[in-house]
Amino acid sequence: MDKFKQFLKSIAPITDDEFEDTITFFTEQNLQKGEFFVKQDKVCRHIAFIVKGTLRTFYINNKSEETTSCFCTENSFTTSYKSFILQEPSNLSIQAIEETELLVIDYDNLQKLYHSSAIWQNIGRIIVEQEYIEMEKYASVLNNENAKEKYLRLLKEQPTVIQKAKVEDIASYLGVTRRTLSRIRQEVSK
Repeated sequence: MDKFKQFLKSIAPITDDEFEDTITFFTEQNLQKGEFFVKQDKVCRHIAFIVKGTLRTFYINNKSEETTSCFCTENSFTTSYKSFILQEPSNLSIQAIEETELLVIDYDNLQKLYHSSAIWQNIGRIIVEQEYIEMEKYASVLNNENAKEKYLRLLKEQPTVIQKAKVEDIASYLGVTRRTLSRIRQEVSK
């Protein structure tokens, strides 16, 4: 709970009493490696704070291949935002790539928090703004960086992902084949 409390305090000046009121809306959820938090074509009913572990967000492309779009790591929120907000089937899946501990809140309870707490209106707005910035940054990276630059960025910003994720997942995230990823890794290690 301390990680979650510190995370929230880094976003907004939440008091200890407000945190105690807040935490009653959340439940703990543990995922084993390979378990899903969100499945494609199912309505996403929860948003999660990642206390410990790593999740991979992916979708099935037009060639029926898994394409990794994001790795979600500790001290961040994750969900299928479009599905969660609109309460419609998700276009993507979110799967644990290692044992993962989450604090989750369902859609209805989050709405209750927003309606009853000004601090949560602020926290929600800031989290959405941060997610939008990350999405825009990712779109820019996709369009402006080559695979080696993307790999170096991943190595710098999320170094633990390199050690935890499968080679195929990292390659699909970078938009390259396993062979190309091996070549990039060799170049970078020199």
